[in-house]
Amino acid sequence: MPKLRVEDIVYNLAEPIAQKNNCEVVDVEFKKEGANWFLRVFIDKEDGVTLDDCEAVSKEISDELDRVDPIEQSYYLEVSSPGLDRPLKKEKDFLKFIGHKIEIKLYQAINGTKMLSGTLEAYNNGNITVRLDEGNIIEIDKEKIALVRLAVL
Repeated sequence: MPKLRVEDIVYNLAEPIAQKNNCEVVDVEFKKEGANWFLRVFIDKEDGVTLDDCEAVSKEISDELDRVDPIEQSYYLEVSSPGLDRPLKKEKDFLKFIGHKIEIKLYQAINGTKMLSGTLEAYNNGNITVRLDEGNIIEIDKEKIALVRLAVL
């Protein structure tokens, strides 16, 4: 059985805590920056998260991480909103934001570019359909996409 990544372990611990606080975990990052490790948990809810939401979820996640102790090295825990340009990663993210402007970064160029922007038209079986800013409609396999995020207008 493959070993779970820190992000997956933390997601599994944090999601019930976020739900209890009427939020959802959008993403988890565990990164080394300089000499320090940072564990970032991004939460969101329908009408946007507040500082109080972040504080409440952070305290509970911190307590649960202390109890379970799944991370060997020391780290800084940060709980925050994913921001206006939040990444879309899960199927439910894509379905929720159909009709919104997005920016796409590709692993390999399509028509000479690795950066696309347009309106998310559909998500089906791991493929996203986008109406590009130029008007063309294309379908892209999610496996070919490095990053999709909401565009800030």
